Amino acid sequence: MKISRSKGRNLALGALLLAGAAVPALGQQDKPESLLPPGFDQPEQTPAPAPRPVPVPAATAPAASPAPGAAPITSVPVLSGDGALSNTAAAEETLPSGPVDLSRYELPDFAKHSLNRTGVLAAGNAPFPAKAFGATDGRTLGVLMQRLSAPVASRWVSIALRRALMSPLDTPKHINGADFAAERAWLLLRMGEANAARAVINDVDVDNYTTRLLQVAMQSSLASADPGGLCGIAERGNQYVHQRGWALARAMCAGLAGKPNEAGQLLDQARGGTPASDIDNLLAEKVLGTGAQGRRAVTLEWSGITRLNAWRWGLATATGQEVPASLYNSAGPQVRYWQALAPQLTPRQRAAAAELAATAGVFSSAGLVDLYSEIAESEDANSTEGGVARDLRTAYVDVQVADRLKAIQTLWNEATTPRTQYARLILTARAASWIPADAKIEEPEKLIASMLSAGYETKAMEWRNVVPRGSIGWALLALGDPGAQGPVAYGDFDAFKDAAGQRRAQLAFAGLAGLGRFESSDAQRGAQALNVAVGAQNDWTRAIDAAGRRGDSGMVALLAAVGMQSRVWDNVTPEALFHIVAAMRAAGMTSYARMIAVEAVTRTA
Repeated sequence: MKISRSKGRNLALGALLLAGAAVPALGQQDKPESLLPPGFDQPEQTPAPAPRPVPVPAATAPAASPAPGAAPITSVPVLSGDGALSNTAAAEETLPSGPVDLSRYELPDFAKHSLNRTGVLAAGNAPFPAKAFGATDGRTLGVLMQRLSAPVASRWVSIALRRALMSPLDTPKHINGADFAAERAWLLLRMGEANAARAVINDVDVDNYTTRLLQVAMQSSLASADPGGLCGIAERGNQYVHQRGWALARAMCAGLAGKPNEAGQLLDQARGGTPASDIDNLLAEKVLGTGAQGRRAVTLEWSGITRLNAWRWGLATATGQEVPASLYNSAGPQVRYWQALAPQLTPRQRAAAAELAATAGVFSSAGLVDLYSEIAESEDANSTEGGVARDLRTAYVDVQVADRLKAIQTLWNEATTPRTQYARLILTARAASWIPADAKIEEPEKLIASMLSAGYETKAMEWRNVVPRGSIGWALLALGDPGAQGPVAYGDFDAFKDAAGQRRAQLAFAGLAGLGRFESSDAQRGAQALNVAVGAQNDWTRAIDAAGRRGDSGMVALLAAVGMQSRVWDNVTPEALFHIVAAMRAAGMTSYARMIAVEAVTRTA
């Protein structure tokens, strides 16, 4: 039986991905975005630098991929342009002229990182198992990660996938450990997770970088607005990737090192005949001039620039240049999430982006509260964002419950789009958890949804005996209950179904069925009444179901993202939700499963 729905494109695409995973080597369809001007994104085919001899599983490294600009993706547009400076040699004349014993500065063997396992432990988060992807072939994982269209619809699927990709993972067969780290970091960047991507990249020693990892490392430095992060790999990148970005990186790093004469010469060489007035040249020159003894005054002119990309965003942000708001519309949503994480920007500049990033799982509820707290203490306190900060403060500290509730509702009512409405639920989650359960309170389902958006399950369950059976609040609690025992009464669900509307009822049913909250006969009855074909199968459903049965939690997280390749919940089918929730539950990820099911009902009108 085939799953077929007008909004079921995600499942068809999942099947396509799995079919594509059978190719014998890594695909070339989705490369890091071009950082360079047109005409400079056709690099020579060069072999990957030979990794330092480190014990790795018997595997063949994939063919060297082209440089970052070789095959632009749709999420971040392509670039156009390139950058200069001057220095004295007085300091260099005092340096000793004899040979330097570099061995004194090498890491001891015990401090070097093995390519057998790469990843990091994130503070406060339990890592996924080292074998979270089971026995899946590295080539299959590489294809899935490259072709996954991110960001995805669900905040909680994104959180699960980020944690899986970051965790210290065993390198699978048929992929080099550095390339495995690169594919994970590249996917994290497309999800908007600039900090997580950088952490994974930094777990690989520079001597072990392959061409693929060099490409992604450049993207990571730009997404983090940290061109200085390129300086440890600029020479290596310029040697193995014949692309102008690396030539510009050498010039910028010479400038940052306080060598303006050398930097100016390298910059002139890197321009490659493009005009010095080109904005990308000027951005590189501006970075170069921030180094010691830099004396170049650079004025940026954004008029006529119609596209934003990683190069322009990263270098502009690093040098304190505000990117015109209109340009963000020309780039993928992940650039907004990079903006939310950028410490170079003021809290006020980051606030709107941070709310959007929260809906994608990139920013936490606590992080949003901290950000607005900074605004409340800053010179921006009288701005629009300052008004939000004041309402948020009232929601937390006012003595009267009625005043706290009014402040929370004011924050909700200010949101005008589905995404910002969900962002405000995340923003008020902790404040909502401090409102005592009371049957007289209007819209209790929004307080419950707010709490559960940030995982405050215990506080949300205090409303169990307050909300009416069959209401939206009842459905959210039934889905989010961490101590659920026994099946849901079908009569209660039937009442909810009649009042909730077809789409929300379908998603609630899929979530409850995936969590095993129905008797078998009631599950069949509900599936038929709501036309939810939970028994239908395709390549994607078979793959995620099997991964769940095997307990391959990382593979389940990745395939869940494959099944949610949309920026809106409207395109996520109830069937997809059922298989995602059921597979996560089977793999021991019940907390994620419950929160995803709650999110589905919350974000559906």
